[in-house]
Amino acid sequence: MASFEVIGGNKLKGDIYPQGAKNEALQILCAVLLTAEPVTISNVPDIRDVNKLIELLRDLGVKVTRKAPDTYTFQADDINLDYLNSDQFVEQGRAIRGSVMIVGPLLARFGEAKMPKPGGDKIGRRRLDTHFIGLEKLGAKFNYDTPDVFYSATADRLHGAYMLLDEASVTGTANILMAAVLAEGTTTIYNAACEPYVQQLSRMLNRMGAKVSGIGSNLLVIEGVEKLGGTEHRMLPDMIEIGSFIGMAAMTGSEITIKDCQIPELGLIPDTFQRLGIKMEFRGDDIFIPAQDRYEVDTYIDGSILNISDHTWPGLTPDLLSVALVTATQAKGTVLIHQKMFESRLFFVDKLIDMGAQIILCDPHRATVIGQNKQIPLRGIRMTSPDIRAGVALLIAALSAEGKSIIDNVEQIDRGYQNIDGRLNALGAQIRRI
Repeated sequence: MASFEVIGGNKLKGDIYPQGAKNEALQILCAVLLTAEPVTISNVPDIRDVNKLIELLRDLGVKVTRKAPDTYTFQADDINLDYLNSDQFVEQGRAIRGSVMIVGPLLARFGEAKMPKPGGDKIGRRRLDTHFIGLEKLGAKFNYDTPDVFYSATADRLHGAYMLLDEASVTGTANILMAAVLAEGTTTIYNAACEPYVQQLSRMLNRMGAKVSGIGSNLLVIEGVEKLGGTEHRMLPDMIEIGSFIGMAAMTGSEITIKDCQIPELGLIPDTFQRLGIKMEFRGDDIFIPAQDRYEVDTYIDGSILNISDHTWPGLTPDLLSVALVTATQAKGTVLIHQKMFESRLFFVDKLIDMGAQIILCDPHRATVIGQNKQIPLRGIRMTSPDIRAGVALLIAALSAEGKSIIDNVEQIDRGYQNIDGRLNALGAQIRRI
């Protein structure tokens, strides 16, 4: 198990480029199963979860050619469905959450799919009902093997249907969308997720020959087609990384420029950090964060305490609440952080309290942060990364703290952030992998 040794208190300076979007990559890579023709994807992040999914696709029979460090061509013209019965597939599928999105494409193109219960972060209950209910409405038949925790699905032919999703699940919407593009007839998905990742997937599918309308809204209409062809696709920069770098700059009093952000796709992320008092300048498609000795939290018009919460798009992504929380610990003012979607995602705050932060964990979903206005810096401690997003929040805390911190289990951070120690060291951080 690897660890980071972090010497805090250094001001960072320079330019940093965000990686390709992890959450988009997991959808886009599964979509290559929908066609026998080549699909070329660029700006692919070199991170553990994405690499594991590429390995799974390769073992399933997809031909994978790496054209450049961030560019791959995939051709799914000789898929081995027997591989779905292997122990190796079970191990691979359980390793990453995004593997569930192979079900929709396999069902649509081959009429069958299997999937072990997928793994991922331990951030609370993450049910798959939305996926399976939607696919059943398209005509799939599901079987759940309780002893082996294994899902299987078959469909002679998928048929378009109207459905109202019980939750605006990003991965659920993506899975159903990928199945519906090859279904017979028209599919209407209401209460669909409309995150930029789903918009990107929809546009890619249309370039492949699909007929998806309503892109960017919560009402998707899909006219099924007989087959799809190849295409080229470039992924967005990772909005979670961009938000993480904004918070990191404020916490460490650093002057950094985040390059090529595709700012129109960031939604409320810049606004949220501006409400925490962080100054930023938009220079074309770059975000410049000036060095700030202090930053002050905004309040509501009546003077009441600011509440930052997650919500479905265009609300704030839940993946950035951990970063917002840690950033607030050194602000001037008080913030209520409300994590609505996952009940275990705030449990990392005990590590911040050990570092000297003033936080009241009200319940599994809410934490009140009393900012210290950089008057009492955090202190370095030894801690463990519980999940990807909390892990990078703890890394940001360690970079701002006095003294040395050790962060164990950094494989969790590696699942979502590409060479994060090397890229931050290039800005002046002191992070050593041990």
